[in-house]
Amino acid sequence: MIVIRSAGELVTLREANQIVARILHELAEDIRPGISTEMLDVKAERLIAKANGKPAFKGYRGYPKTICVSINEQVVHGIPSPDVIVKEGDIVSIDIGVIYKGYVGDTAATFPVGQVSDEKKRLIEVTREALYAGIRQARTGNRLSDISHAVQSHVEKEGFSVVRDFVGHGIGQKMHEEPQIPNFGRPHLGPRLEAGMVLAIEPMVNAGSYEVRVLADGWTVVTKDGRPSAHFEHSVTVTEGEAEILSLLEVGERRIPV
Repeated sequence: MIVIRSAGELVTLREANQIVARILHELAEDIRPGISTEMLDVKAERLIAKANGKPAFKGYRGYPKTICVSINEQVVHGIPSPDVIVKEGDIVSIDIGVIYKGYVGDTAATFPVGQVSDEKKRLIEVTREALYAGIRQARTGNRLSDISHAVQSHVEKEGFSVVRDFVGHGIGQKMHEEPQIPNFGRPHLGPRLEAGMVLAIEPMVNAGSYEVRVLADGWTVVTKDGRPSAHFEHSVTVTEGEAEILSLLEVGERRIPV
């Protein structure tokens, strides 16, 4: 069942998502050659505690860290480590979740480190564009697969591929709720969207084949062909018009896009 959130619940979900949005932007400032992914994780945990939240990922199904940091061919779920050092030319995906007042915020983005290849640069751009193409379909009256189809259409038009094995999801009092939101599929299928539904839309896009595999650590997902991958995610609430992006950072009157 897809939960319809009350106005009061949406207030708390906005607060939770503003926490992860703010922390993601702070972490982005630290992504540079020489920093370890462990250092990013430690900072994220400290900032979550300062915001009176709890890491949503740490301990979830046994995941050992606060955030996921995935580099280059790593698609999602990269485990932070003092041995993994960010280098010039990398692309770094950070996925962060928080539990705040019993509700979950969740967002992700991919960042270039210094000068990156044209392919990586375009991959990041197309993945971000695909996220917003999906978000534009998250409105009352549309079907769930309209989001999926919009993401896939944009990605494949640009010559990239969408990951099939991992999907977006509903979000609220749990990190993963109904419905699952694939990033591919035919339009006009699935449940009809209603105002108050809260969805985490998250394209995972590969430069090469969509095929992936999981490393021996049981978590890190990589592209089978070793080509780079990018990941963007926003938590949104469906409205009668344009979806409200809960995880878009608000600073005063400004909304800062990721």
